[in-house]
Amino acid sequence: MAEEETPMTEAPAAVAPKPAAPEKKAMMPPPEGIQFHAVGRRKSSVARVYLRRGNGQMTINGRPATEYLFREINHMISLQPLELTNTRHIFDIHVVVRGGGLTGQAGAIRHGISRALEKFEPELRGPLKKAGFLTRDSRVVERKKYGRPGARKRFQFSKR
Repeated sequence: MAEEETPMTEAPAAVAPKPAAPEKKAMMPPPEGIQFHAVGRRKSSVARVYLRRGNGQMTINGRPATEYLFREINHMISLQPLELTNTRHIFDIHVVVRGGGLTGQAGAIRHGISRALEKFEPELRGPLKKAGFLTRDSRVVERKKYGRPGARKRFQFSKR
């Protein structure tokens, strides 16, 4: 029983072109004198974020953001919501952050900026939520237990 080969008489179905990705529309800046405030949290860090109309400058605890978050990755993490929503050069951002280390502070700033952007434009909630920027990351360091050198580590067992 040999298979019969039949020549292809039909042309392959034409692939429909994908619809063009929607362009990021430019946001209108907020009116002069209006500011949006939100609080972001990560680990033991708390960031109070203020968005005002401006040209994209960011200060953290009175210092420029690039100076305060000197690691490029932390600076990038803190600006992710602005890059996602294409609002990087619409706002001046003033941040007061306390507690934790620089990585936790960068996460708290990202959370705070996301929440403030949502107050500015409720339509931004969808993309911010989908990217996970509105969810508070509740992971914290586990406490040290008594009788152990750390949270889970144990002293070396000695049989004799």
